[in-house]
Amino acid sequence: SDVYKRQKIQSLYFIVGTMSAKPEHVLKRVQTFGKRKTAIAVATVTKSAQCNIKVNGIPLRQYPCDTLRAKLMEAIHVVGARRFSRMKISVSVRGGGPVCQVYAARQAIAKGLVAYYQKYSNEVEKSAIKTALLQVDKAMLIADPRRAEAKKWGRHSARSRFTKSYR
Repeated sequence: SDVYKRQKIQSLYFIVGTMSAKPEHVLKRVQTFGKRKTAIAVATVTKSAQCNIKVNGIPLRQYPCDTLRAKLMEAIHVVGARRFSRMKISVSVRGGGPVCQVYAARQAIAKGLVAYYQKYSNEVEKSAIKTALLQVDKAMLIADPRRAEAKKWGRHSARSRFTKSYR
């Protein structure tokens, strides 16, 4: 029975030892969000073998409108394609119109890159990226708080009134 107890204790140590072991490969991943009016974008930035940026499952190069595609690519052009070379960015956008969705996605991509470099790289590179983005457009990192004002009763819209008539 003494041998049986020793085997049981050894098996318990083995089980506890394997449970507390750290995983060998840690996935480098950051999630950020961007907002514009009622559109909300969530970007997931991960390390990958090659650059792969998708917005709602559509690759960036196949985005339908040229001007909106240019707005999405703005963050990449400002920072430089070298910093995006080994990143996989998937953005999901909900709410708002197409223009607001692109602005929200652009903000989420820019914030995701800054957060990734802050977490997994040095502070000097992160601050260089942040200053470059802020110099071009403040809205790439800071959300615009303006919202549409609600319509009031007895009026056409939020501020306009019916024309007053004296006859």
